[in-house]
Amino acid sequence: MASQSTGVREEFTELDWITLKSDIGSEEIIHTETAGEKFKRKFKENPLVPIGCGLTAGALCFGLLSFSRGNRRTSQNMMRLRIAAQGFTVAALMIGIVKTSLK
Repeated sequence: MASQSTGVREEFTELDWITLKSDIGSEEIIHTETAGEKFKRKFKENPLVPIGCGLTAGALCFGLLSFSRGNRRTSQNMMRLRIAAQGFTVAALMIGIVKTSLK
């Protein structure tokens, strides 16, 4: 910190502000979300986005597996399904954004 007798302006770091806030007696309890809690909250807000992401990942994995086995027709169909699932996911995101902004 700064010198007390020279009149130099005291500057606070982020850690100092946190300490100062707790010294003042802020009774506010800060709860940080875990990843699981955040996923549950987001899933409740817009359940179509994780579903679309799961469909996209599933189609991609199954399509790559089919490609590695030499099944071209199934692989091509899965890649088309992946594109459709990605479009569904983007549309779900846009709907969620519009829905949230209208509240």
